Amino acid sequence: MVLEPVPCPNCGSINVVRHGKTAQKKQRYQCQNKLCCRRTFIQEYTYQGYLPKVKQQITDMAMNGSGMRDTARVLKISRNTVTQELKKNSPITVCERKILRGDQLNPNRCQLGTYTRSRNG
Repeated sequence: MVLEPVPCPNCGSINVVRHGKTAQKKQRYQCQNKLCCRRTFIQEYTYQGYLPKVKQQITDMAMNGSGMRDTARVLKISRNTVTQELKKNSPITVCERKILRGDQLNPNRCQLGTYTRSRNG
């Protein structure tokens, strides 16, 4: 019998041990690398929203202007999954986004997450 090493999907380490089973009777693994930020994983997820490539697609679609409902429908996942992933990966604040667009901000209100648009522009 040949044992194939199971690499960690996060850090790539093969220092992985078995860590019980899920409710769906799938094998759970635990990465022994202390620097790995994602310690437990399974090889095949039942729900596609847990896959790292789907999470990356959520971010990519959001950056390209797709709405949350559209993203959920195309990827066949829950809208809540899309919302949670976008909240986790929100790279910039509301004020930073407005600055990038060229809006003029009121510095006193920007700290609260609100902004004012210039009346001349």
